[in-house]
Amino acid sequence: MTALCFVDADVLIYARDPEEPSKQDRAKEWLKHLWREGLGRTSTQVLSEFYVNVTRKLAAPVTQEDAWQEVKSFLAWNPHPVDAALLARAREIEQRWRLSWWDSMVVAAAQLQGCALLLTEDLQDGTAYGGVTVRSPFTLDVREPVPAYAVAPAARPRHRERGRPRKEEHIRG
Repeated sequence: MTALCFVDADVLIYARDPEEPSKQDRAKEWLKHLWREGLGRTSTQVLSEFYVNVTRKLAAPVTQEDAWQEVKSFLAWNPHPVDAALLARAREIEQRWRLSWWDSMVVAAAQLQGCALLLTEDLQDGTAYGGVTVRSPFTLDVREPVPAYAVAPAARPRHRERGRPRKEEHIRG
């Protein structure tokens, strides 16, 4: 696999959760692969969700210090910040595909980082959102041949923005 891969919080959490050993093993395997190949990407939203869940919601919580060290390590993946571009793209995704706001932000961050794959179990496996294909890390094996995923550019709006026409449109029209 040579495509950039966005990793959602559930994958990071399972890698730290011994309650589900098969999912923990698979999540660790994916993370190891993505580190080795330099293909992993994520977002600040995902890292925040990871931190809260592993320090507060696991049966055997991770210490805040250990969780913070892990978050710091993922900063090497240049996590996409929650910014105006992310919010605008998330709104488009929410309206187009009727996803939850939080899922829309994850898909938007994957798109904005040029990722072809989104590893998560929170969305339907195999669904494509504007060039980003969702795959479950628990059904897609790291060693499985991956089709050539291509990142499609964001679609341009077909209609002009609402509001007062620009001067050049008004003069011509």
